[in-house]
Amino acid sequence: MEKLEAVLEIDPVKVTNEITKFIRKIVKEANTDGVVVGLSGGLDSSVVAELCVRALGKDSVLGILMPAEFTPKEDIEDAKELGRQLRLKTLLINIQEIVESFFRALHCDRKNVKQKIPMANIHARARMVILYYYANLKNYLVASTGDRSEALIGYFTKYGDGAADFLPIIHLYKTQVRKLAEHLGIPERIVCKPSSPQLYPGHKATDEIPLDYDRMDPVLAGLFDHGFPPTKVSQITGVPIEVVEEVMRRFNTSKHKREYPPMIRRL
Repeated sequence: MEKLEAVLEIDPVKVTNEITKFIRKIVKEANTDGVVVGLSGGLDSSVVAELCVRALGKDSVLGILMPAEFTPKEDIEDAKELGRQLRLKTLLINIQEIVESFFRALHCDRKNVKQKIPMANIHARARMVILYYYANLKNYLVASTGDRSEALIGYFTKYGDGAADFLPIIHLYKTQVRKLAEHLGIPERIVCKPSSPQLYPGHKATDEIPLDYDRMDPVLAGLFDHGFPPTKVSQITGVPIEVVEEVMRRFNTSKHKREYPPMIRRL
């Protein structure tokens, strides 16, 4: 277990320097003027916003809050407070009316359990439309707030929060992002906040993922950094084999989310 946990250790100063340099490079090469970040009041978006401000300065970063009717008030307040802390311009756009228009046009039925996730994903895709509207308007790039833990198991909405122009923290596991957040001075209540995409009322990441991130990240490190078989990862981490196999299953079935769409090759 110590060997797996060692993989999760980071040098936060080095990582900060690498990411801020990367952000500056991407923005310069794209000949754009800044970046747009969706602010949720959660860990990942707060870290990305902080890194973008450090890389580009507050005047080149736009933070957009996009709550729905069920978004916890504390998340909205945390996002606002982070914006004030970073002194960057923020916009608050309530997406409820937008998603309701989709639900009406599509004749969605909230009581139909089969429609729960498709309807939830409309929230994520509505938010991405808004981010790209302002990115296009200001000649900015959209910064992804996704991390490696989410990416490996496909825990994101394709063409929703999975859509972006660059991915500054996609190489970091959730627990590594948390350590980086502590180094960056992100408020403790955000650092310790349980993860949630907030795509439906009461939505928590642990409702859908096989393990909480503190336990899942060593599993992911064993499978994908060391290349250990599921049986060995189970033995090392103490996580039941069926859970490790479920993590692997999610990686395999979400492959399409991490790759460019298939195409017919020219003969």
